[in-house]
Amino acid sequence: MKMRKVIINKCMNLIKNNSPELDQVKLDEVEYGLISIYILITKLIVIFILASVIGIFKEVLIFSVIYSIIRTPSFGIHASKSWICLIVSSILFLGIPYICLTTNMSLELKFLLGSIGTIFIFKNSPADTHKRPIVNPTRRKVYKGISTLIAISFTLIAIFINNEFVSNCLILALITQCVVISPLTYKLFKMPYNNYKNYCVTQ
Repeated sequence: MKMRKVIINKCMNLIKNNSPELDQVKLDEVEYGLISIYILITKLIVIFILASVIGIFKEVLIFSVIYSIIRTPSFGIHASKSWICLIVSSILFLGIPYICLTTNMSLELKFLLGSIGTIFIFKNSPADTHKRPIVNPTRRKVYKGISTLIAISFTLIAIFINNEFVSNCLILALITQCVVISPLTYKLFKMPYNNYKNYCVTQ
């Protein structure tokens, strides 16, 4: 925590000195982004070190890339504490690739899960957070459209691709994201849902 504070403070001082036109609101947004990037990088370092020790580095990397594709436009819940995020992320990003390696799903099951996941993504994405509400209606529609197209693509590719591991990754990444954006998940972790509704935007 102390190291993070030192790095973020140095970065913010550098930005303030070189961008005096930024107001406090913009600076707060930049700081939040820097903190998110720092947490992401440190989390990935730990996960990839563990993956290397276990011997599934390549598989974890593949799943991470696939999951980030659907996660980016559909967003989802964030842990309230960085250590909680690390533990949950480690379990998911190490456990799911292992399941993908050791499980064979029928095409019928993949189609069923993919179809349910696509409907769920269309219904619930994008799922914002109270720290990062997606207020603009146009942006929400764009994110929803992109997320749904990605979900459809994941399902079709999973059915037709001749690689069981990648196919499993596509379906399980989709299902994982459905859980991450679920209103029930937000409720279980006592996090506010549909945060954009707290704001009044006309366009």
